Amino acid sequence: MALSYHHVFQPGTDPTAAPMLLLHGTGGDENDLLPLARKLAPGAAVLSPRGDVSEHGARRFFARLAEGVFDPIEVTRRTHALADFVQAAAAHYRFDATRVTALGFSNGANIAATLLQLRPATLGAALLLRSMVVLDTPAAPGSLTGKRVLMLNGSADPIVPLDHPPRLAALLRAGGAEVTQTFVHASHGLIASDLTAATAWLADSSL
Repeated sequence: MALSYHHVFQPGTDPTAAPMLLLHGTGGDENDLLPLARKLAPGAAVLSPRGDVSEHGARRFFARLAEGVFDPIEVTRRTHALADFVQAAAAHYRFDATRVTALGFSNGANIAATLLQLRPATLGAALLLRSMVVLDTPAAPGSLTGKRVLMLNGSADPIVPLDHPPRLAALLRAGGAEVTQTFVHASHGLIASDLTAATAWLADSSL
């Protein structure tokens, strides 16, 4: 299968480190999260695709009908396309597809969450920065057993309603995921506390 997304791949230097899948936010690109990934997992292999949906020129991984309003059919189609890409990239670049950790911000965090809900075998773990409920569907029972998820949301985020993070955490826990859901004193942008929490969570990972 052709590698369908424009992307960056950086081979790992530490064979014990889980490969990282970087998923940028709206208006970003494949380079946005590289510096953060290098701080969090300096020796990991990195796969960073560019979203293939354009919203008035801003790149995303799936479309939205309005702020916080999504078409489940479109989201599902885009989620499966990304999962197929990750699977093909793992074969092409020869990294361990069973240990992939997603690092997603905003729209990227949202599609990482839908990957967990719809294609759970794609990810071994996920770090979701400023995610919200996109598909209000619980993960299949047992489909996320043994998988760890860290959700970091801003307590003053004007984009993500405060009830969404605990709702999303419950949807993922329904599949057996070990979810850590935390609010930081922030808006939608990232702050130093996100890096601190993510670093500590990754250090505890058994992947």
